[in-house]
Amino acid sequence: MRRFRVSLFILAAALAACLSGGAQTAAEKPSTDVRRVGARLQCQCGCKDSVATCSMLECSFSRPAKERIARMQAVGMSDDQIVQAFVRDYGAGIYLSPPNAFGWIIPYAAIGVGLLVVWAFVKKYKPQPLAEVGPIEIDDPNLEKYKDQIEQDLAKLE
Repeated sequence: MRRFRVSLFILAAALAACLSGGAQTAAEKPSTDVRRVGARLQCQCGCKDSVATCSMLECSFSRPAKERIARMQAVGMSDDQIVQAFVRDYGAGIYLSPPNAFGWIIPYAAIGVGLLVVWAFVKKYKPQPLAEVGPIEIDDPNLEKYKDQIEQDLAKLE
């Protein structure tokens, strides 16, 4: 009976540890709302990532920023109000604007121009078919001597 109680206690402790998730904070496992707002703010640790995507371990800016965003959302602030609060505190350089149409068109336009250049090159330098010239005649007497020698060697092989 004692063994059963110990096993039951261990099972309950393991289940509680799995369900608690290790008591993660908003910075360790941010919600989609925190990531959505964090994607609009540039991390100030020196990397070029956003607050939501900063991959630096123990980042001195993104972790407190994620926690601050979670607190502001819990109070009921909108995304724009949160972004404006960060811009007010850190300056306009923290704001990451979403890519506009120009940013989406450039890669496809570059591929299109490249395909046009390749097409023009192939069209200009496409090999032309050769006219039928018939059998090639060799007029050099030294080559005839070697040709005769080759014919004799081949006859010996047969």
